[in-house]
Amino acid sequence: MIVLDTCAILWDALSPNQLSGKAAAAISHADASNAIIIADISLWEIAMLIRKGRLEIDVSAARFMQIFLQSRNVVVKAITPEIAELSVNLGAEVGNDPADRIIAATAILTNARLITADQKLIDCTLVDTLW
Repeated sequence: MIVLDTCAILWDALSPNQLSGKAAAAISHADASNAIIIADISLWEIAMLIRKGRLEIDVSAARFMQIFLQSRNVVVKAITPEIAELSVNLGAEVGNDPADRIIAATAILTNARLITADQKLIDCTLVDTLW
């Protein structure tokens, strides 16, 4: 089981050459095993990036996300009371970004490896990461 950070979702969908070899292999393997999770907050992050013009695509945010979800065997994990609680109780080493905290908590509580290029998350000993 793996959880994709938002950057990994975007690079997988739009620029696979930006994924590390290990990340690309893990995503491919997990896709074949129906073992990819994304936190629902990543959908919001993608919509915000598009809205702010930091991500330019030729379709609507909703359409882009639908295409991605159809292209992979992905489970969108909704925030649960346990994820919410853990996300606010994680230490400062996870950082202050609420989305990163929810994504990290999702990975921890699903016992999944987090695919991320975020150095703060990679350095965090609380989260099993791969890049």
